[in-house]
Amino acid sequence: MDRNDSFRKIIRRAPTPSFVVDLGALRRNLAVLESVRKRTGCRILLAQKGFAMFSVYPLLAEVLNGTCASSPHEARLGREEFGGEVHAFAAAFSESDIRELTGICDHIVFNSFGQWNRFRKQVQGADRHIECGIRINPEHSEGAVPIYDPCSPGSRLGVRREDFREEDLDGISGLHFHTLCEQNADALARTLTAVEEQFGEFMHRMKWINFGGGHHITRDDYDLDTLCRCIEHVQRTYNVTVYLEPGEAVALNTGTLVTEVLDIVRNQGEIAILDTSAPAHMPDVLEMPYRPEVVDAGQPREKAHTYRLTGLSCLAGDVIGEYSFDRPLMIGDRLLFLDMAHYSMVKTNTFNGVQLPSILTYDPDTDELKLIRKFGYDDFRGRLS
Repeated sequence: MDRNDSFRKIIRRAPTPSFVVDLGALRRNLAVLESVRKRTGCRILLAQKGFAMFSVYPLLAEVLNGTCASSPHEARLGREEFGGEVHAFAAAFSESDIRELTGICDHIVFNSFGQWNRFRKQVQGADRHIECGIRINPEHSEGAVPIYDPCSPGSRLGVRREDFREEDLDGISGLHFHTLCEQNADALARTLTAVEEQFGEFMHRMKWINFGGGHHITRDDYDLDTLCRCIEHVQRTYNVTVYLEPGEAVALNTGTLVTEVLDIVRNQGEIAILDTSAPAHMPDVLEMPYRPEVVDAGQPREKAHTYRLTGLSCLAGDVIGEYSFDRPLMIGDRLLFLDMAHYSMVKTNTFNGVQLPSILTYDPDTDELKLIRKFGYDDFRGRLS
């Protein structure tokens, strides 16, 4: 069965614009993650920066061990809606951040020894036990897009080996690294070589090592055996627990953005204006950049009719990309943008007052399309003053 059949079933039933998450696809991803967890004994956390649809947290909590956060708000969401372990990391924390996080978190990872020394007493004096870690920078780049490469020259993220201070490790129980972005396990294996060469002597002193995120574990061609060997090697060699923080892998290929054609204009080709917006609804299209897949569409001029798909905002560059179709597009036609569950819902904004997409789930087992949230004027106004 075509993996997009579930979405085709709801294309006329869903409001537009809307994000629709396929619960069947989500369960399939969770089964893969559970197999890794059971096979290796590692612990897997939901990276909420990539996927924070808390209405499905009860389903995710059946498999995942908890959440990781990049702010007190994310940490609170994880504690209140998910349960399990709550981990936090940020490039820098303020005093008010730490006051809030010490009442919520089980792990706090610091980006520098300066931050660790500044807040050590505050964290160690908290009413609850908190495991503390340091993020390291192995200066090993795997990312193809510079904006997403935390190990690029001049990066602010993580402590390099030359700045690593062994004398400040008292109270530190773990190390955290992150080098990947939508990558396979071969990139992790190369990263681990660099990490062990530079920081292996300190890993023996730790209780846990966090491999960060960017692991495309649920992708069809992902090398699960290599991932598991990497996890097992580190756990066996250093007698530690390994954590993974996938966000994208949890929701990969589970969601779509349902849109409608509002108008078609012509300027050196056919241009379809949709009731969505790249900067407001899928900003990674402009930031990364990338070209999202559209159900039943092809590359430019691959099919008979080519259109530039654009948004309805006033930004001249509100352009999603060029796509071809078997038949001409008409006003009122519905289009389905794929893989929109992760990094789209969490990044939406109300630029131009553009209507935020509704959020729905679809369960192929029961054919139930369920509206989770509809947004309106109050959501737009509430962000302003």
